[in-house]
Amino acid sequence: MKLRFFTIAAASALLMNSCALQNQSLVRDNSNPRTKNGALIGGLVGAFIGASKSKNKLKGAVIGGTAGAVVGAGTGYILDQQANEVADALGTGLSTDPLAAIDPSRSIVVTKSDKFVKIMFRDAMMFPFNSDKLRPSAQLKVSKLAAVLQRYPKTVVQVAGFTDSKGSYSYNYNLSVRRAQSVANVLKSFGLHNRIYVKGCSYNKPLVPNKTEQQRALNRRVEVYLYNDPSDAVDVCR
Repeated sequence: MKLRFFTIAAASALLMNSCALQNQSLVRDNSNPRTKNGALIGGLVGAFIGASKSKNKLKGAVIGGTAGAVVGAGTGYILDQQANEVADALGTGLSTDPLAAIDPSRSIVVTKSDKFVKIMFRDAMMFPFNSDKLRPSAQLKVSKLAAVLQRYPKTVVQVAGFTDSKGSYSYNYNLSVRRAQSVANVLKSFGLHNRIYVKGCSYNKPLVPNKTEQQRALNRRVEVYLYNDPSDAVDVCR
């Protein structure tokens, strides 16, 4: 009898979990493994607990499974949701193309992994030559990102600047820090409660070789990383 109830509970949890996630209008990409695995495990556990503690076993399984699925989806679901909202706010799609970062026609690229959301801003649309002063159009884009982050105060933000290899490492390091700081300052100006960290990478981690002006232009960029768990932070310069 208990096995039967657990089977019913598990099936109900999976069904309710699927419906609950699909009905979230802001989420168009729930491919994050943490979302799927967490929702599945949470749904099963919640369904079992709900069935065991409720007089109406089936009703308890459905209620417990739904609650468990939402909690279980956790970090992965929040990352999925943030990625889609950021992409919408910046007027671009969520990219799954591994070559998007080296496509010169893409001034902004939003991607996600199972640990973070990454926004890449191409240097040409962000700063005048050899400057750390944001262009007005770039300030507008960063402000749109800030508007999304206001809904996620627990998200940890890391802003990293990257340059090409012309000039000394130290000069480029200072420039990369100042450019990252300029982006962070705009975010902070919106009164965000998020923890925001700044890092300069100089000409480390080039996307392509620094042999031509076209290639160097691709390597000049600012990347913003969004983490829901500080322990997921990566060394963005390597």
